[in-house]
Amino acid sequence: MKHQFKPLLIVACVFLFTGSIICMNDILLPALKDFFNLTYLQASYVQQSFFLVYLIFPIPIAWYISRVGYKLSVFTALIICSLGSLIILPAYYFSSYILALTAIFVVSIGVAVVNVAANPMAALLGDPSGSHVRVNIVQLFSRIGYLLTPVVGTGLIYGKGDTIHFHVPYLVLGAGTILFSMLIFISAIPSLKPDILKGFSVFSILKESGKYPQLFWGAIVMFFYMALETGTAGYFISFLRDNSIAGFSVEKSAMFLTYYYVFACVFALTGVFLLQVVQPSILITFSGVCIIILYLLTSLTSSSLNPYFLVGIGAFMAIMFPTIFSLGIEGLGSFTEKGSALLNMAIIGGAVGPPVQGLIADTKGIQISYLFPAFCAVLITAYGVYCYRRSKIMVMR
Repeated sequence: MKHQFKPLLIVACVFLFTGSIICMNDILLPALKDFFNLTYLQASYVQQSFFLVYLIFPIPIAWYISRVGYKLSVFTALIICSLGSLIILPAYYFSSYILALTAIFVVSIGVAVVNVAANPMAALLGDPSGSHVRVNIVQLFSRIGYLLTPVVGTGLIYGKGDTIHFHVPYLVLGAGTILFSMLIFISAIPSLKPDILKGFSVFSILKESGKYPQLFWGAIVMFFYMALETGTAGYFISFLRDNSIAGFSVEKSAMFLTYYYVFACVFALTGVFLLQVVQPSILITFSGVCIIILYLLTSLTSSSLNPYFLVGIGAFMAIMFPTIFSLGIEGLGSFTEKGSALLNMAIIGGAVGPPVQGLIADTKGIQISYLFPAFCAVLITAYGVYCYRRSKIMVMR
């Protein structure tokens, strides 16, 4: 059997839920900006709080997974997500931005456990030749979670008036993650467990990663990809609400963010099939070129098409995270778990990119700030070319 479909479906459902949690950052950032009267840079602390976890915890998390296995790790992750979601309640009632950022940080710990455990788990649920497809399948479910969140999340935050209730979506997510954790605990998912790993430290992993250039450069590119993704989606609503660009309402902006994720979802599904006939490196290169063009049109032109240029970016971005991830851990053997931890550490780019883009937005305008993710897209495209050339050299050998 090429894929173990039943356990793969359970893993996919976990990504459906965590996809909704991650997408809430894109809704929460503009809501907190208005609620606390923040600058773009200050509002970017939402993304910083969420993605800072990936610098601190991937190594300890991977160590934990090697001890208790994937199933218990995912169960633990969902419990942590529920606890973090509950912290948002006092943040709202005490009007504390610090407490809100703390809640986001705790939720992110749970999401990080899912990313470190479930991505390599999906890759292992079947023949090695199908690992790229399986990782893209579970990430497709994550995109579906993204798809459902903008309109629902905005509706829960704003209700029928202009009052901001940013805590309500997290109470719903908290209840849901508790329920889903129980379902995971009693499920028949196999208790897959990686080997007990030795020398599990940041220094040793960085040192050993030099032996695997595709992983080494993949981690760097993952950093810039996350900077690109979080900045693009995080400032999406603010971009469309800007009167000099589109002047949309919150509700209409949220609907366009939904379109953004609809395109991402459709193209992620398309990518699952394309990866069976097209090399991952070629797909990343083509998508990167298309994204660069769309970013330049978004940043440097002014027309009624600007919102659609931004929506189109979501389409070509859809396959990038799972494909960069699977290319990075390709052929690592016993180093796969450590390589996965390194790639997840690179997600810290999501904490670095939004402040950089926010600073540009505060000084030069929100539209010009989208030139920063365009620069990131150039580096991703270069990685696609590198992987393609490297695969040709390996075949010749």
